[in-house]
Amino acid sequence: MDKEMIVSWMEEGMVQIPSVLLNKYKQIGLDEKELVLLLHIQFFMDRGNEFPTPEQLCERMSITADECSAMLGKLVQMQLIAIEEGMSEEKIRFEKYSLKPLWIRLAEELIAEKKQQDLEHTLHDEHDLYTVFEQEFGRPLSPMECENLAMWLDEDKQDPSIIKAALREAVISGKVNFRYIDRILFSWKKNGVKTIEQARMQGSQFRQRATKQGSKVISHEPSNKIPFYNWLEQ
Repeated sequence: MDKEMIVSWMEEGMVQIPSVLLNKYKQIGLDEKELVLLLHIQFFMDRGNEFPTPEQLCERMSITADECSAMLGKLVQMQLIAIEEGMSEEKIRFEKYSLKPLWIRLAEELIAEKKQQDLEHTLHDEHDLYTVFEQEFGRPLSPMECENLAMWLDEDKQDPSIIKAALREAVISGKVNFRYIDRILFSWKKNGVKTIEQARMQGSQFRQRATKQGSKVISHEPSNKIPFYNWLEQ
């Protein structure tokens, strides 16, 4: 193969496109021809022609100039491209294409997708949370208890993992009731506890303190006593 031909290919450059455009073009209402048209617009813009004509664009595609014009109009109506006014150094006004609306739409699509994933994750965690509580209580939760759980999640903005940690702390202390768990959550929030590790550290520190002060201990097995901290005395 001729070396000069390879060099000319390299000098021609490449069209850089975000992979998210290839992944999401269908979701934002584009078909394959419209996608390729956008790529050609980007190609021309990268090379200094910010407002290629339908004739220039259709030469690179299997569509007519009229079809190209119609597609461009549709993309403008869909708010995926914009026609802006520019000013040259010689103070001459000119029109140019902008793909900024396209990037904004893709960003909105990613944000919406992330929110949906977060919502699904939250719903799963909340369902799992109710299940864990019912397992530890050994019975279905009462309407009032369900309301307490909802309040911790919705009003207090407690993370489900932190609520589970507070439940475990209550189990260790032998006081599996909502009043005791609520007091643990209140204390943790006051002390800035936001992670499982911080919660474990708080529980460990309080139990060490309780041991030093000669507080009561509880045991599931008489041979393995575990000191607990009475959160109600906080």
